[in-house]
Amino acid sequence: MAAQAAQAAPAAPADENRDLVLTRIIDASPEALFRCWTTPELMKQWFAPKPFTVPVAKTDLRAGGASLVVMRDPDGNDYPNPGVYLEVVPNKKIVFTDAFTEAWAPSQKPFMVAIVTFEDLGGGKTRYTATARHWTAADRETHEQMGFHEGWGVCADQLAALAATL
Repeated sequence: MAAQAAQAAPAAPADENRDLVLTRIIDASPEALFRCWTTPELMKQWFAPKPFTVPVAKTDLRAGGASLVVMRDPDGNDYPNPGVYLEVVPNKKIVFTDAFTEAWAPSQKPFMVAIVTFEDLGGGKTRYTATARHWTAADRETHEQMGFHEGWGVCADQLAALAATL
């Protein structure tokens, strides 16, 4: 796993017309949370809201590296989510998008850029922020109607529970 920058690049200001944001204070270190986000076997344990599962999780943690997470619903339908990492700063920040698939091949329908940050608050606590930055306001609205707050909230709870065990 290679860091692409010594420090995380500053994020653009939030755009309430295109961004959905989830922030939590989690009782786990940034290192534990980063591990959960970047280790395929750990990702499979929390990345989809139960009763969904994650049968496939692949990561190539570098700018330009491909990722693939497949979520499976209780009926056995798979929802592949291919993407590319744009920035990886160990224990601080992960930025990825579905605008590209592996090797910078454009996707058929770019939907969002995800920015995940881990801010060390000391005492084993981390401010965890997950931002879904959409290409259009309509995409943001679609994602919100798909259950962003509930689904990403459940996943954050599952992430927190797993990270606390590491």
